[in-house]
Amino acid sequence: MSKHSLSFSVFASAALVLSACGSSDDTTDIEENAGEEEVLEEEEDAEEPEEVEEEEEEEEVEPESDVEENNNSGEFAEMIAYMEETTEGTANVLFENNEQQVHETEGFTVSLDGYTLVELNDFHTNFRIPFDDQTDGGVILAHYTVTNDTGDDAYFMPALSLMYTGAMKYFDNYRELLPEEEQLAVQLAHSTDYEIADGETISGYYTYPFGPDQLEEVLAESTAMIDIPAPHSELGDVTSNFGDDGSFTVSLNEEGAERAEHNEAFYPDLVTTSDMGDKEMIAESDGINDSQELGNTTITLDGYQFTEFTPNDVEAPRFENFTNGIVLLTVQFGIDNQEDSEIALSSIMSTLHVNDGAQSLLNEGMLLDYRYDDMIEPGESGELLQLYTLDQEQYEKIWKDKAFEIEIGPMRDQESTDLSKGNRVTFELPTE
Repeated sequence: MSKHSLSFSVFASAALVLSACGSSDDTTDIEENAGEEEVLEEEEDAEEPEEVEEEEEEEEVEPESDVEENNNSGEFAEMIAYMEETTEGTANVLFENNEQQVHETEGFTVSLDGYTLVELNDFHTNFRIPFDDQTDGGVILAHYTVTNDTGDDAYFMPALSLMYTGAMKYFDNYRELLPEEEQLAVQLAHSTDYEIADGETISGYYTYPFGPDQLEEVLAESTAMIDIPAPHSELGDVTSNFGDDGSFTVSLNEEGAERAEHNEAFYPDLVTTSDMGDKEMIAESDGINDSQELGNTTITLDGYQFTEFTPNDVEAPRFENFTNGIVLLTVQFGIDNQEDSEIALSSIMSTLHVNDGAQSLLNEGMLLDYRYDDMIEPGESGELLQLYTLDQEQYEKIWKDKAFEIEIGPMRDQESTDLSKGNRVTFELPTE
């Protein structure tokens, strides 16, 4: 396990270089040059303050930069010290990440500014319940910023729950560990109507507690996912949500950081976003830009990825029928909706034809990260992913050197009404 300790340091340096003119031992020369030396000294005196001033300005810039880079570390250190004092426990930082992640939807932004994983041991029994009824465990301490630039007041319930593969429950904020005024869930709460005014920014902390067994589990998984709910436009009306839900992926050790970086290369299907296992790229193509019309909708084939996939232990039962290995094909489309109704992404079906059309596979909707209210509104454009699971042996021995065709459609609205009158379009995947 990689351990990172918190540090906060500011370095400053200054240099002042002074020079003086030499003199002759000859008294006559001194008297003759006295006036000239006086003039030189006055010029030096006039120049020296400017040199010092420049150095002082440089001194000010350097510390400010270091302060900004380490600001999160310093603030986390203060919160951890408060947590230790409040719980009477001992904290040890296991991992910290200050790389900001941002989710923006229709002018509403939620950012995860940084987080730290802390081992918290030997604390008071008053705090044991959220730690799986133990007095040892761990805490993920996260800092969020919420900004409303939509042009109207909005309402946001910060249900930023965390889940990792194999967990038996969702993890949420435990309010007893930090000062209430520092917590996002206190600033955006029922008492404030969850309101965030247009142009307003609200920042605060969230704490996710783990019992010792749960801490061991999440470290073994090395990554976890945090859900981001969509905001609402009307007070008290949870059906008035706008924009998209989202998620943040947090790595909890060096292995997790490497894994998260590795996964950035792949399309964000559910296999990737939920970290169901290991993907390795086999073949890919992007920038295809093949467009076809389906009613009043333009569908564009943007790219595809063939990946070799090994599910983790938790997800393996879902793929137990694939005894000869698994290849995933994830295809990205662009959708330009000029229909009179919305297009529901979760309702779109497609079929992959392989072996020169002799065999067919349906898209795996359960492996896509679409929800009921994920839609492309009339007059707007968006992206669509489709995913297919292939038997690796057949792919390598039969399919990979033959044509792959995708038949997609019809487009449907949120009530599954057919907007394309039963019509479909077909794309052939280009090979290099």
